[in-house]
Amino acid sequence: MADTNKTEKATGKKRNDERKKGNVFKSRDVVSVLSLLLGFVLVSAMSGHIYGQMRELYLYIMDFAGSAEELTIAQAGVLAREMAVTAAVSVAPVLVALFLVAVFANALQTKFLLAWTLLKPKFSRMNPISGIKRMFFSLNAIVELLKSIVKIAVVFFLVYGTIRSLMAMAPDLLNTRLDEGLLFMRDEIMDMVYIVCLIFAAVAALDFFYQRYDYEKKLRMSKQEVKDEYKQTEGDPMIKGKRREKQREISMSRMMQQIPQADVVVRNPTHFAVALRYDIDKDPAPVVLAKGQDYVALRIVSIAERHAVLMTENPSLARSLYGAAEVGAYIPAAFYHAVAEVMAWVYEQQKRDVREG
Repeated sequence: MADTNKTEKATGKKRNDERKKGNVFKSRDVVSVLSLLLGFVLVSAMSGHIYGQMRELYLYIMDFAGSAEELTIAQAGVLAREMAVTAAVSVAPVLVALFLVAVFANALQTKFLLAWTLLKPKFSRMNPISGIKRMFFSLNAIVELLKSIVKIAVVFFLVYGTIRSLMAMAPDLLNTRLDEGLLFMRDEIMDMVYIVCLIFAAVAALDFFYQRYDYEKKLRMSKQEVKDEYKQTEGDPMIKGKRREKQREISMSRMMQQIPQADVVVRNPTHFAVALRYDIDKDPAPVVLAKGQDYVALRIVSIAERHAVLMTENPSLARSLYGAAEVGAYIPAAFYHAVAEVMAWVYEQQKRDVREG
C-alpha cells in the first residue's frame, strides 16, 4: 500500500540522491516506438537494396543447385557463408541504426545518466516472494499487463486482416510476376506496420505520462521527511537560532569593549546612541565603534560614563547615524559636515580639560 502521509513533492536533494542511485524516469514504450518507427522508415527506404540482395542470393542458390550434382559439406559451408554475408549487408545497417536510436532515446530520457550502482548486485531483488508481489500485485504490473494485451490484440487483428485480404487476392498474385507480387506484398505489409506504429505511438504517449506520474508519486515525501532533510542540509532551526544568538552576544560584547576607545557618544538621549572615534593621523573619516537602540543605547551610555567618554545630545544625528552607519565602518560622506561640528566640540572640550588640568 502507498504511504498516504507522503503528500509533499520531492525536494531537489531527494531527486539528486535518487538519480545517483539510477532511479530516474523513463518509458520503455517510447524507446520501442521510436525503434519501430525508425525500422519502418529504414526498411521502406532500403527495400530496393534489400530486394536486390535477396534476389542475387536466390539466383546464386538456384545456379549453385543446378550445377552441383551432390551437396557436399564444403559446398554447404559456402552457401551458409553467402547467406550470412547477404543478411549482414541487407539488415546490418538497420540493426545498427535501431541500436543507436535505442541507446540515444534512453540516454535522452535519463539525461545521459551513467549509474554504476545499478551494476552492483542487490540481494533484495533475489527474494522470490518480493518478485511475485511486484509481478502480480502492483499497479505497475497491472498497467504493463494491460499494455501487453492491447499490443497483442492490435497486432493479431491487423495481421489477421492483412493475411485475410492477401488470401482473397492469392489467385491474382499467382498470375503476376514474382517481383511485382513481392512489391505488392511489401506495400500491404508496410501499410499494416504503419497502422501498428500509430497505435503503438498512442500507447507510448499514454505510458510516458503514466510513468512520469508514477515516478513523481514514488518520490513523494512526508512532511517529517522534508523537515528531517532540512535539518540535515541546513541544520536544526533551534540549534541555528542558538548559534545566531551566541554570535550576536559575542558581537555585542566585542562592540561594548570598544566604547572606552571612543572620542564621543552621540545620543538621543535614551533611544539611540552612537560611539565615534576619529584619529586624524590614522582615520580618513570618523569610525563607528558602537551603536544601539533603547536598552543597548543605555548600556553604551553607561559604559561611556564609567570611562569618562564625552557625550553630546543630538537626536536627529544619533537617529540618522544609527540607521545609516555600520559598526566598524567609516561614517557615510553625507554625515561629514554634521560630525565635523561634533568633533570640533570634542576637541574644544579636550583643550579646556587640558587647560584646567
